[in-house]
Amino acid sequence: MSKIINVIKGTKDILPKDIPSWHRLESVALDVFSRYGYKEIRTPIFEATELFARGVGDTTDIVNKEMYTFEKSDRSLTLRPENTAGVVRSFIENGMSRLSAPVKLWYHGPMFRYERPQAGRQRQFHQVGVEMFGIEQPTADAEVILLAVNYLKSLGLNDLTVEINSLGCPTCREAYKAKIKEVLKPEFDNLCEDCQNRYERNPLRLLDCKVESCKEIFEKPEIKKVIQSDFICEDCAEHFSQLKSYLDTMGVRYSENKLLVRGLDYYNRTVFEIKSNNLGSQNAVCGGGRYDRLVRNLGGEDTPAVGWAMGMERLNSLLPEVEAEKLDAYVVSNFPKEAFMLAEKLRAEGKSVEFDLTNKKFTKQLEKASKVANFALILGEDEIKSGTVSVKNLATSEQNTVKENEVLALL
Repeated sequence: MSKIINVIKGTKDILPKDIPSWHRLESVALDVFSRYGYKEIRTPIFEATELFARGVGDTTDIVNKEMYTFEKSDRSLTLRPENTAGVVRSFIENGMSRLSAPVKLWYHGPMFRYERPQAGRQRQFHQVGVEMFGIEQPTADAEVILLAVNYLKSLGLNDLTVEINSLGCPTCREAYKAKIKEVLKPEFDNLCEDCQNRYERNPLRLLDCKVESCKEIFEKPEIKKVIQSDFICEDCAEHFSQLKSYLDTMGVRYSENKLLVRGLDYYNRTVFEIKSNNLGSQNAVCGGGRYDRLVRNLGGEDTPAVGWAMGMERLNSLLPEVEAEKLDAYVVSNFPKEAFMLAEKLRAEGKSVEFDLTNKKFTKQLEKASKVANFALILGEDEIKSGTVSVKNLATSEQNTVKENEVLALL
């Protein structure tokens, strides 16, 4: 016997029993996002490696440690670790900047990151997300946050915490970075290895560190004072103030978190996370923000943009399973040709129908029908002679014999 080949570590099969839960995420997304005017886009799962190095940022863990990159015909290609860069590439390449603003897009699909597999985090995972192009006003930020909240509520996640922050623009952020480096310099040797590497290349990322020893350093009064300072310029402060005003108007409860910086280099001004308190523990389910320079960095014209993404595995883990829908009917018969013909007639009318392909005993067929279908269509010798079908409601056990052309109406 040949050796069994197992699924690759960090990946999972999504089995038929799980598919209804995934369909729920996708169908609710289509419904909610369409109401806000978002159109679905589907981009390739691999792109030029340069797209992610320039887009996501060569100082990020994603680009430095986690990308699946391979060479083909002397070209470096990478399985997408996130989808914003790919959507921006498509926006530029397909001339969407010529469309009237805003251009609103949404997506769902698999992403790939090489990291340690753990509960709710796989090397192949799935995201659903939105991107809005062309609007610099904070109305866009407020809308995408409200859209995320309403999507989660439509799925049944109501106990939500929204955290927001402003990273400022590139100009005012540089002064803040310098202050961060200055106040942390005496603690450099006490920082974790990742933070030491980020100190010169991207000091804001230090604030996102999850290592307890680093968190303790950031809590020191002289360091915390700098972190909590209002460093952003007047224009960025006004943008952030207006965003909060819109969220207040729309009834979105939020809190400010000065340590919130997000893990990707392309963010500016608004960043946000949404956490769910379902199942008694807090889980981050959505992250996003504004990225006004990314379109230009990838070769397009200056275009303001804002968006977010959610991990679909994480969402499914917080929601009750969706039971698979039963078949409309199961044909119970020891006359395969006639059963086949009846099943096909009803399938042509849009009904989900099966029959026993192996012609098992009548009782076995009826037993299966009770498990998988709402109705059993009994087709015995008497029914075939009289052109009738015995229709049994498997929930109530009520049974009626009707003409074959009346079966559809009963179902």
